Amino acid sequence: MVKTIYTGRVVTLNLETVMLPNGVAVELEVVRHPGAAAIVPMKDARTVVLIRQFRLAAGGFIYEIPAGKLHPGEAPDLCAARELEEEIGFRAAQLDKLATFFTAPGFTDEVMHLFVARGLLPGTQQLDRDEVLEIVEMPLDKALKSIEDGTIRDAKTIIGLQAVQLRADRT
Repeated sequence: MVKTIYTGRVVTLNLETVMLPNGVAVELEVVRHPGAAAIVPMKDARTVVLIRQFRLAAGGFIYEIPAGKLHPGEAPDLCAARELEEEIGFRAAQLDKLATFFTAPGFTDEVMHLFVARGLLPGTQQLDRDEVLEIVEMPLDKALKSIEDGTIRDAKTIIGLQAVQLRADRT
């Protein structure tokens, strides 16, 4: 049984009664999300373009890679290309898939599709009303150190930066 508690612009909160694989019936709160795409924009082989964005839930400004929610029926790579241009004003000559992961499977079905963008070309930034951000170019090594020192704490950004570094180490 599913009882919808709230439906918003981004998520739906359900109270769902399910039978677990061990035979126990439980009531779980589940946040339903359409999925998202995130992009690690590489200006060159060693420079990443990040955003420093205001996030109320995180208590202020945090460093992130560009990302956004999938539109109904939208392919993840098209979402990634759209968000890259909307948030930082660049298009990508090359967009490669890095990974797909659950953001927080304990309570949401959100799936994040992660890409790396290379060959950045000028585009047109078009921020939404609720997007307050600045664009920050940073050496990849400094961004990775910013994970270690706690400056970068956003999960998709940590995964993205480390995935790009892993690929670079293999080549």
